[in-house]
Amino acid sequence: MAPPPPSMSTRMTVLVLRVLTFAFLLISIVILTTNTSTLEAGDAEFKIRFKDVYSYQYMLAAIVIGMAYTILQVALTLNHIVKRNAETSGDGNLVFDFYGDKVISYLLATGAAAAFGATNDMKPLLALFGFDNFVSKGYASASLLFLGFVCTAILSVLSSYALPKKV
Repeated sequence: MAPPPPSMSTRMTVLVLRVLTFAFLLISIVILTTNTSTLEAGDAEFKIRFKDVYSYQYMLAAIVIGMAYTILQVALTLNHIVKRNAETSGDGNLVFDFYGDKVISYLLATGAAAAFGATNDMKPLLALFGFDNFVSKGYASASLLFLGFVCTAILSVLSSYALPKKV
C-alpha cells in the first residue's frame, strides 16, 4: 500500500526551505569567492585569496554541490506542487529525498565546520598583519553556509517523516 501524498502545506514548507537553502548558499559563495585582501608594506604587496586556504576550497566544493542538489530538488518540488498527485511522489522519490538530504546536510555541515576552524586558526596571525577583512568575510561565508546546513537538516528530518513505514 502506497503512503498518502504529502499535503500541500508540507510541500510548500519544503519548497520555502529549499529556496532559503539556495539563497544562503548563493550569498555564501559570492562572499567566499570575492574574499581577497591586500596588504601593502612599502614596495611589497601581499595578497591573500580564498584559494590560498584549503578549507575554503573544500567549503567552495560543498557549496557548489549543495547548490546543484538544491536546484534539482526545487525543480522536483515545483513539479510535485504543480501536478498535485501521488504519481510524482513515489517511493523512489522519497528515498532519494531522504538519502540526498542526509548526504548534502552532512556535506554542508563539514564545509562550514572546516571554514570556521580554519578561520579561527588563522585569525590571530592574519589580524596581526592587517587582514581583518579577510577573516570577517571568512566568518560571514561560513555562517551563511551553516544556515544553509540548518535548512537542509530540517528538510532531512521532514524527508524521514515522509518515508513510508515498512516493516
